[in-house]
Amino acid sequence: MQDTDLLVAPPLEAKEKEKSITKPKITVSHNYPKFTLGEKLTDEQFEFYQEYGFLHFDKFITKEYVGDILNSVIKIQDEWVKEDRKKIFGVPIKYGKDVDGSTIVQRFAFTSLHSPAVHDLLKDTRFKALFSLLEQDSPRIGEMEKDGVVLNHYVNTDQSKFARMGWHTDALRDVFYGKKIMPMLNVGLHLDKCTMENGGLRIIPGTHKQSLRKMVFRKKYFIDHEPDPQEMGIEVNAGDLTVHDGRLWHRVAQSPIQGEQSRRRVMYIPFVTGTYAPKSEKSKTKLYHRFMSITSK
Repeated sequence: MQDTDLLVAPPLEAKEKEKSITKPKITVSHNYPKFTLGEKLTDEQFEFYQEYGFLHFDKFITKEYVGDILNSVIKIQDEWVKEDRKKIFGVPIKYGKDVDGSTIVQRFAFTSLHSPAVHDLLKDTRFKALFSLLEQDSPRIGEMEKDGVVLNHYVNTDQSKFARMGWHTDALRDVFYGKKIMPMLNVGLHLDKCTMENGGLRIIPGTHKQSLRKMVFRKKYFIDHEPDPQEMGIEVNAGDLTVHDGRLWHRVAQSPIQGEQSRRRVMYIPFVTGTYAPKSEKSKTKLYHRFMSITSK
């Protein structure tokens, strides 16, 4: 394991501090420990999460399993494009254009309800180890709640509708509806390799412990794409699993490359607590999604 002290920037001299006020240094690094997820979290993994609000597990599934999931998702995409489906349980489907100009789905919702490969993935017993991070009654995978299992497909082309995502926390929707913020995890299964040079996930470690005011007002939700002096880049391989607290500030940086090399696909699984609140075909589109649609490009 690498030294967790690498998460902390070295102290600056007084003159350097003065300079950083006007032109902050962007400290993007992937020097943090990567773990292996077993049937139970180790003390080290639990303590790291409590301190920084995220975990990164290497090689959670094989490349062959990644291929099965991608093939399954392509079949869903072909079906939805053909029937021009607009929503799933009230959640809008985001369409865009691929590198060859063909229509693709760039944001899937409730993916596991349409993909046997994804549905079977949710049965992996290792996921139960993550419930201990929620420290609440009735922790569960929200397969039928919130937006279900979401798959984001980022690609940077002139016609793409989804090449990046601005700063946000996943707890916003609770705040948006005036509800009590309930503990949740966003568990990301990465389906493509992504180096920091190619954009990808950025987080601000430790912000899961921030005040409500900072969680709401620190950034302009989804509009702000600017690098943060305290952000950290998450570098992944296909099959890796990342976990972050729903209160943690994060964004997805745009790839500086256009075309096939910019492709990044990641599937997010919500781990939730509180009262069971499943969606259905009768569910209406929430204002939160309308807000996302006008701020995310």
